[in-house]
Amino acid sequence: TTTTIMSRVLTNLRVCAHTRARSHRGHGAAASSSMTRNSPRRRSAKQQSKIVIERQLSTARASSVTDAHASTSFDDDEIELVASETSTSLSAGRKPWKDGEWLRGDARQVAELEASVVAPVNALEPKMLALSDEELRMKTDEFRARLKNGETLDDILVEAFAVVREASRRELGLRHFDVQLIGGALLHRGWVAEMRTGEGKTLVATLPAYLNALEGKGVHVVTVNDYLAERDATEMGRIHRFLGVTVGVIQSAMDSIDRQLAYACDITYVTNTEVGFDYLRDNMAMDAEELVVLTRPFNFAIVDEVDSVLIDEGRNPLLITGSGGVSDEDRYVAASKVAQQLKPGRDYKVILKEKTAELTEEGMELAERILKVKDLWDTREPWGKYILLAVKAKALFIKDVDYIVRDGQVIIVDPSTGRVQMNRRWNDNLHQAVEAKEGVEIQGENSIIASISYQCLFKLYQKLSGMTGTASTESEEFFSTYELRVARVPTNKPNLRVDAPTALFLTAEARWYAVADFIESCHYDGRPVLVGTTSVENSERLSAILDNYLWTTPDGRKMRGIPHELLNARPQYAAREANIIAQAGRQYAVTIATNMAGRGAGT
Repeated sequence: TTTTIMSRVLTNLRVCAHTRARSHRGHGAAASSSMTRNSPRRRSAKQQSKIVIERQLSTARASSVTDAHASTSFDDDEIELVASETSTSLSAGRKPWKDGEWLRGDARQVAELEASVVAPVNALEPKMLALSDEELRMKTDEFRARLKNGETLDDILVEAFAVVREASRRELGLRHFDVQLIGGALLHRGWVAEMRTGEGKTLVATLPAYLNALEGKGVHVVTVNDYLAERDATEMGRIHRFLGVTVGVIQSAMDSIDRQLAYACDITYVTNTEVGFDYLRDNMAMDAEELVVLTRPFNFAIVDEVDSVLIDEGRNPLLITGSGGVSDEDRYVAASKVAQQLKPGRDYKVILKEKTAELTEEGMELAERILKVKDLWDTREPWGKYILLAVKAKALFIKDVDYIVRDGQVIIVDPSTGRVQMNRRWNDNLHQAVEAKEGVEIQGENSIIASISYQCLFKLYQKLSGMTGTASTESEEFFSTYELRVARVPTNKPNLRVDAPTALFLTAEARWYAVADFIESCHYDGRPVLVGTTSVENSERLSAILDNYLWTTPDGRKMRGIPHELLNARPQYAAREANIIAQAGRQYAVTIATNMAGRGAGT
């Protein structure tokens, strides 16, 4: 049952945490003996102490749940914990989708496409090779004529894919692999194609983009930032331009005229943010000539990193706001001065994780005495709201962590990446409270003029598809929200990488010291290490551990600190971002980065 299995998992985790705690007790400046390089025997023991939970709990969830008081007694050997590769091992020269693992579920779709798309496209390859550049380019006019005469996109799919493959070979020197043809067909059918990192998703998108562009209704290839949009439009656009298809790209600095021209192209590379805000601005336009993206209906979108855009950020609203006037600036300033005199714990309590604060009785009485009012919550003199905001600004919003002050303005710092968020403001008057705290000009509260979520935006497309390396885990939500099906596309060659099972720890401290141990072992052998963290705080925490880590070099010298680079996109690192990423693959390099830092660095 679910209760029993979870109890067993937790018990095993306690064993893991206890072992890790013993091995790391006394870490720090005085614990040099526990921080030195471990002998092979000790390292093996540490590996054995990591309890790896490899069995998925989906089976347990599907089974009937017993009473909450069900017995949790068990024998240690009742749970089978087996470390196994998550990658599929394929024999050389064998069709990956013929293996048994790929003949289940969505793999039947892949197998069908191998027969209906891959084989016919391969059969046309000699014919395409024999065509001159001009003859190959004329195929576009031929396809458009056939569509006008009543044929469908599905009717010309095989020939169109064969033409794109040959154009890519001539222009880029890249020939689409068979599995990439499968990925392209899935995207054309309105599916989400899950393809492993490095399998060439960018090249895959050229197939359905060209095919659907032949109708002249427009195709949007949606990426996550301006750099990728421009790069893909430049590199992949060479294929489309060779075949006589127009290609446009949207960049954040473009004016409305350039945007109109880009959206009017057969294929437009654009970020999810730009297409969203262009849609909102078009809905606010007073004249048809001001329209940018709504000059024609949304036809077909191919979304890169589709799980991030449609699921992770799906409900996040895009907002166009307008600033209002400030009529109570003096209250914000006075409340900020009062908050500086209040003591944490005695006068107010905060919950950092939930970003909430509340005044105690003592705090309210002190504030009333300072302000010389009888009641903070008097409806005629409502000081309570301003005092609470000032307390939050003081205790919960930290300078150079949550925000920076630049050119007399409070600018928000993204907590996940450390990047500054220009033109963003906190709602509910929090931004005004922080401005009063920092003594800068207090600006008016923004009012929402127009808004839309990505979930609503992408449902406007007549056909929607996407590609990513991680979609299977979100397949249920893709179907229930967008009616998108997910298919896993096999790798072109057997995957030589070994995906280690997940190691679980009861405490964050044990986890980070285990990460430091692993980094040290790789650094000792000269292997470059890239550590991805989910927040700026975590990246800096691991950096501090490595700064004080005691270890022994191969020549027997005892050292304090493992040399490493920290990349969390704070201002002091921004200027070196591209250089840090460029050096991350060198021997002995250790790089700690947040989950988004370095993307689009152009290296």
